Amino acid sequence: MLSTARASLPRALGSKTPVTRARLAAISSVAAPRSSTGLRKSLFSSTQLSSSLRPSRSMSSHAESAARPEPDQVLQDIADYVHNYKIDSDLAWETARLCLIDTIGCGLEGLRFEACARLLGPVVEGTVVPNGTKVPGTNYQLDPIRGAFNIGTQIRWLDFNDCFLAAEWGHPSDNLGAILAVADHLARKGQPLTVRDILEGMIKAHEIQGGLALLNSFNRVGLDHVVLVKVASTAVVSKLLGLDRAQTIDAISQAWADGQSLRTYRHAPNTGSRKSWAAGDACARAVNIAYLVKKGEKGMPSVLTAKTWGFYDVLFKSKPFEFQMPYSSYIMENVLFKISYPAEFHAQTAVEAAHILHAKLKAMGKTSDDIKSIRIRTQEAAMRIINKRGPLDNFADRDHDINYMVAYPLIFGELTSDSYTDASAADPRIDALRAKITCVEETAYSVDYHEPSKRSISNALLMELNDGTVLDEVEVQYPVGHKRRRAEGTPLLLQKFKNHISPHFDEAHQKKILAAVNDPASLISMSVDKFTDLFVKA
Repeated sequence: MLSTARASLPRALGSKTPVTRARLAAISSVAAPRSSTGLRKSLFSSTQLSSSLRPSRSMSSHAESAARPEPDQVLQDIADYVHNYKIDSDLAWETARLCLIDTIGCGLEGLRFEACARLLGPVVEGTVVPNGTKVPGTNYQLDPIRGAFNIGTQIRWLDFNDCFLAAEWGHPSDNLGAILAVADHLARKGQPLTVRDILEGMIKAHEIQGGLALLNSFNRVGLDHVVLVKVASTAVVSKLLGLDRAQTIDAISQAWADGQSLRTYRHAPNTGSRKSWAAGDACARAVNIAYLVKKGEKGMPSVLTAKTWGFYDVLFKSKPFEFQMPYSSYIMENVLFKISYPAEFHAQTAVEAAHILHAKLKAMGKTSDDIKSIRIRTQEAAMRIINKRGPLDNFADRDHDINYMVAYPLIFGELTSDSYTDASAADPRIDALRAKITCVEETAYSVDYHEPSKRSISNALLMELNDGTVLDEVEVQYPVGHKRRRAEGTPLLLQKFKNHISPHFDEAHQKKILAAVNDPASLISMSVDKFTDLFVKA
């Protein structure tokens, strides 16, 4: 009987039937061990029983306050900027026009690669959405969420669109995936949106993403920079969708609460093509969040600052964000264009130096086979993210290795998007030369990299030949896409765009596109749907 009663104890306590005081006492009297006198000891004293049934004062004193606070200041500042800031910088508007042209071109170039193209289109094959977003270079017409993924993915695929480098790195033009997808859909529904609205959205998305990146390093806590694409796109798309200030704050809070991407897919040994569609995913999630709030979903006012459960405590080592300057148009004015080479930006000047050295070798009647060693002086950021040893597994691995990006042009005299393919990488000379390259941090380069008046991305190559000859070190501080080289870079940027549209359209249509984008006054007043139609295939 004792064993039966003891066996019934967990069943009784696990039952949904209320456990009364009498029942508890009965169970305890049966289940309790015998004392030395042969009497059973109760498992629960009367004091314990009565106290267990009383509310705990200590528990209630630690209850969380349900009073909702004012929204975090970071959320308010972003919403105020999106809704109220007037852009009066001619430089920002003109740079945004160049950025739009370049970003569309990068997306078209990405489509040439099957690994990118196969990810695009509707989830259900054959779906055509009425008044849906049209995807440049294709005949897809999608809902704006899927459209944002498509456009954002093709833009980012080759790592050839613009970037901004600070405590956090990133590619602000990634946000065009969300901006164009929503604006195009709304324009096809009859909303009078023009290219000017796209450019305004781009300037503000650049500013939000870049402003957050200036002093706050998300990569140091293992998070990918696409969290900033999600936040910036959510804010700008909220305004396009007609959300008011309070709704925009709600939407931005949802973006911060959304599960953030781990940066591991950009680093060895896990480098893979997710790094090429992560921004498209961020754009899609931003659009989805904005639509949810438009339908009435509320936000979380202290999403960043809430103790224990907020972004700062959970994901940012309890450190609040810091800001170097108020939001304006600084980021667009200082954005870095990737013009000459589809290479991770910290290596752009190293690649330029490699081309110079290739020409010197050729003039000397020598080749890469004559190289004994190469030393690259570079910035701390490059040392951390693109300095790799050993076999490189895939395209994404190669376009994020400074040693590969230097070795290839030293051998072949060029670096193009095709240089990272498996076929190109099969040449054994590449890895042989990679093994001769050593990277070292140059402290001065790391300092100037963060200096607001400079923001250089310096690299210097020192080459020694097998016969003992040491060539003069080639140093390049500012890439051709830097603001300091904008006059030199703009014609090259336009040529890059021409190169990217030529595989997709016949000569007559190319002329139509070029006439439209090279007339700033007409372009800025063009309706969004007419602009997108320039790049759509039948």
